[in-house]
Amino acid sequence: MSRILVVEDNTDLAAGIEYNLTLEGYDVRVADDGRKAISTAHDWQPDLILLDLMLPGVDGYHVLQQIRGKGSRVPVIILSAKGEEADKVRGFRLDADQYVTKPFGILELLERVAALLRRAARDAEHGATTLGFGDVSVDLGSRSVTRGGNVVALTPKAYELLLALVRRDGVVASRADLLKEVWGYGAFIMTRTVDSHIAELRRKLDDPTNPRHIITVWKVGYRFVD
Repeated sequence: MSRILVVEDNTDLAAGIEYNLTLEGYDVRVADDGRKAISTAHDWQPDLILLDLMLPGVDGYHVLQQIRGKGSRVPVIILSAKGEEADKVRGFRLDADQYVTKPFGILELLERVAALLRRAARDAEHGATTLGFGDVSVDLGSRSVTRGGNVVALTPKAYELLLALVRRDGVVASRADLLKEVWGYGAFIMTRTVDSHIAELRRKLDDPTNPRHIITVWKVGYRFVD
């Protein structure tokens, strides 16, 4: 049974979300403030977190920063009434997986939760399987990347983008495809964010001036070449 932490100070909304998640068979806990969310995430180790931003005491951005700062890669869906572009970009820069603006449909939310949990399960199924290209090695079990034997630090989104490209075995991925797969269906994010993450991958794992593995397909998107 997957564990889901709901971080929401609106009692009625939290109860509604908890009720529907429980009906779907999830084990659910609710935290109504930021400090409680941080401690519960650390002690309970949920499989997914639904995170409000406007919380008493410590806001959701700080909660997410603390969770990621401790090395956790648990999927996080931000649920917020703050719908400005700057708020969403800030959330993604802190490595939120998806951003949902209130009000939202519960069925859509349940689908997002299920999709993220399926993705996490697929990664876990690979165990210690290693992918490799050139002098780069990717350990799917530990989510670690090395190049020439040296550890390469990638943001969670850059790592997932790399896997999304590699697993296509040379098939072209459009920016829209990558936005949907890595950032989540309907996520509000600009296509230049995909390009900036591609630039990071090339800088750290390829040749940024003459890429050999992460290739641009003009006016379409990107593809991986081993």
